[in-house]
Parts: sequence; structure tokens; C-alpha cells
Amino acid sequence: MRAVLKTTDPVVLDYAANVLSQEGIESVVFDAHASVMDGSMGFLPRRLMVLDEDFARADTLLRSAVPDAM
Repeated sequence: MRAVLKTTDPVVLDYAANVLSQEGIESVVFDAHASVMDGSMGFLPRRLMVLDEDFARADTLLRSAVPDAM
């Protein structure tokens, strides 16, 4: 698996996951509970992971859908 997006913004993360899902690309959020370590302040970015074989397509989709987050 590879990280296609890293962000501290949960809205961007959910939107990106939905964009990928609509295109048939499965994704998993890593580090969703890591904010407990920083006092739930949201300093640690969450990673949106996709399979290696889906990475290039997912990257292209997200660069169009959320260019400011890439």
C-alpha cells in the first residue's frame, strides 16, 4: 500500500476517499487515531492509502479533485 494523500483536514480526507470510491478504488485511512498522541489537536496528518496497483490512477484523480491538498 502507498499513501496517496496526507492531510490534517478531515473534510478533505473524506472527500478524497469518496472520489476514489466512486471510481472503484478502495482506500484506507491510516493514523486516524494518532491525534490521541498529540492531545486530539489534529497536528498529525492522516494518510489515505491505496493499493500499489491503484496508486497512479488515484494520484491522477486526486490531483484533479483536491489540487490544493496534493
